[in-house]
Amino acid sequence: MPLITAPVTTPPEPEQPPGGGGIVLPDLGRASVTYYDPAGGVWPLTRKSLGWWTLADGVSGLGAVPYELTSDVHPRGGARLRHVQAQPRTIVWPLWIGGDDHLQFVERWRALATAFTRTLRDGPGVLEIARPDGTRRQIEVHYQEGFEGSGSHGYGRLFDRAVLSLWCEDPYWVDPVPVVVRREQGAGVDFFVPYPSVSSGQVLGATTVTNPSDVTVWPTWTITGPASLVTFTHEGTGESFVLNPNASSIAHGNLLAGEQVTVRTDPVQVRYQDGSNWIGALNWPSATLWGLSPGANPVTFQLDGSGPGSAVDLSFNPRYETA
Repeated sequence: MPLITAPVTTPPEPEQPPGGGGIVLPDLGRASVTYYDPAGGVWPLTRKSLGWWTLADGVSGLGAVPYELTSDVHPRGGARLRHVQAQPRTIVWPLWIGGDDHLQFVERWRALATAFTRTLRDGPGVLEIARPDGTRRQIEVHYQEGFEGSGSHGYGRLFDRAVLSLWCEDPYWVDPVPVVVRREQGAGVDFFVPYPSVSSGQVLGATTVTNPSDVTVWPTWTITGPASLVTFTHEGTGESFVLNPNASSIAHGNLLAGEQVTVRTDPVQVRYQDGSNWIGALNWPSATLWGLSPGANPVTFQLDGSGPGSAVDLSFNPRYETA
């Protein structure tokens, strides 16, 4: 007696990205996407020739940062906003993974699963979105869930779909190319001999630093001697901090020509060039390691005891609300 069975159907593969790479992301337009795992692996996510690619339909979490608002009830009705706190974001990223045969599919599936889940053990990975104009924005991600497969009939043999949830403790997108501002000791010249002279405008003192970000950034400073005392002041807010290489807890003495100290503002860290901890060189408790607001920031770098070679280098990576 013949057995009656249901017909075996194979679901169609979804539309692939163009051969040159890149997909059209919701509300963001065409982009190429790459994932960097914490072990150094590089995983293009929009190149169909590799056997896996991003499904644009379903991508979410690339827009503005989620915020939590804290308010106080106003006695005359309504409320007053007291505090705004940026919250971690979750990015949903659907992937289609396939192979010419089952073993090739399984190899790719396992490799990608490991690349994402290892963020729970080895630190965050990085998701990068690149535009046709060459600009890039990155965000650190931790795998949360979603590499289970669709569980539908016909999937899991030659191809399957994974819908990843990627958790981002820092919700802002970062430009991987840092902005660097250098100010150095101006060359001493005689105004009258042999002709009137003008020194470089990129000298220590009052200057304006432009932050192209959507939000405040927290820069890193590198101070190069000679210097006996260094004061950093944000003229717009009045906030300042002082680095004193002669502080009793350091007992180093003046910075000599070529000696360097690096000050990070987030998290706070002060390191001499040999890696030793110089946190005690700051003028605690009055020191305020200030950030740079979006737009123009009037600042002053004052180096006492400066001379030829004295310099201050400021660097930061712009931060943005959206990809």
